[in-house]
Amino acid sequence: MSQYVSRFQRRSQAAPHRLRLHRRPRRVAMLSVHTSPLHQPGTGDAGGMNVYIVELAQRLAAINIEVEIFTRATTGGLPPTVEMAPGVLVRHIDAGPYEGLNKEDLPAQLCAFTHGVMQAWAGHRPGYYDLVHSHYWLSGHVGWLAAQRWGTPLVHAMHTMAKVKNANLADGDTPEPAARVIGETQIVAAADRLIANTAEEREELVRHYAADPAKVAVVHPGVNLERFRPADGRAAARARLGLPQDALIPLFAGRIQPLKAPDILLRAVAVLLDQRPDLRSRILVPVVGGLSGSGLAKPEGLQKLASRLGIADVVRFHPPVGQEQLADWFRAASVLVMPSYSESFGLVAIEAQAAGTPVLAAAVGGLPVAVADERTGFLVRGHDPAAYARVLRDFADNPALTPSMGEAAARHAQSFGWDTAAAATADVYAAAAQSYRRHVRSHHG
Repeated sequence: MSQYVSRFQRRSQAAPHRLRLHRRPRRVAMLSVHTSPLHQPGTGDAGGMNVYIVELAQRLAAINIEVEIFTRATTGGLPPTVEMAPGVLVRHIDAGPYEGLNKEDLPAQLCAFTHGVMQAWAGHRPGYYDLVHSHYWLSGHVGWLAAQRWGTPLVHAMHTMAKVKNANLADGDTPEPAARVIGETQIVAAADRLIANTAEEREELVRHYAADPAKVAVVHPGVNLERFRPADGRAAARARLGLPQDALIPLFAGRIQPLKAPDILLRAVAVLLDQRPDLRSRILVPVVGGLSGSGLAKPEGLQKLASRLGIADVVRFHPPVGQEQLADWFRAASVLVMPSYSESFGLVAIEAQAAGTPVLAAAVGGLPVAVADERTGFLVRGHDPAAYARVLRDFADNPALTPSMGEAAARHAQSFGWDTAAAATADVYAAAAQSYRRHVRSHHG
């Protein structure tokens, strides 16, 4: 223990001088326990957070902040480290069985994961990592311990919060457990800085978790504007995907689980076709994504619902696709529909808009920031399928709505580049390092 204390004191006494020379940290340990940045979004627990971590890490590396991402190994025989991009290393940590672990089973593996992180660190000189950035509450617990052990600041991003999710549950969805609420509360107290996606998320951290407002920074996630862009337009994208040129195509893209509410889109389409049977011959509803979370309990649930509603002939289920093809699905759609019950930001909404497609979304979480209501899309309060059907009817009756709103959407998305997000995150790191130094100084007189 004395060896640890003396090393901690050496580290903290050296820190002010070293960090003043490098206002931004030079090397960040980024933690993503439950989802690997190398996994394809839209499968299992992989989603917007994966995209967030991959893009952020690459842009931080581009401004000379090296990033090492620690994640749980989910298949055997993975190399211990993979260089994802210059300056970005992914470290696979063995913790629990490779296959068949749900997110809910992972708290029991945090001890093993932390051990793996400490083993990787033990091979380095003291002070190798300047800062820990954890994503989601599971990683926050490992980050809290690692930051204390290494004598570094901790920056944490919640991505989603149990108390917010539980206040906005879909019918029949499972509430988040008390252990998660307690865990999140501890992390909020322990972190030097918290990153919120939106001002609303910042307020939720303060209101639900008693976060110190001075510790919470708002950084909007970005979008890869080179990948998600209008490119050669809607007609070409539809031709590539084998979709009818003149159809109304309301698209759902995301993980299939009650929280994301794909059922609301299907119910809205059923309402629309009841009112306007003439539209049946020119509507196609693609659902692009894989089962996730509590959706796994009813794998055929959505297909059965489509049959029950009598719209199975117009709904097309498609497994998750890579980012390049996803951009084509966005371009091909008349409108992206996001009826979620809770979204910390709704990255998919920005991606679709960047590709030149308007968005019809629930007015929840970060979606009112992502979508400019009545300019780049429409926000609906609540989850009444009839309200969504009304907007879909507008798109059916006014085909010019898609291109005109789509142009505004592409312009709106330009302000959400990842370079902006990475620069803002680097500033949060610098602020966390500064307050950490002050804290250390005050404790060591």
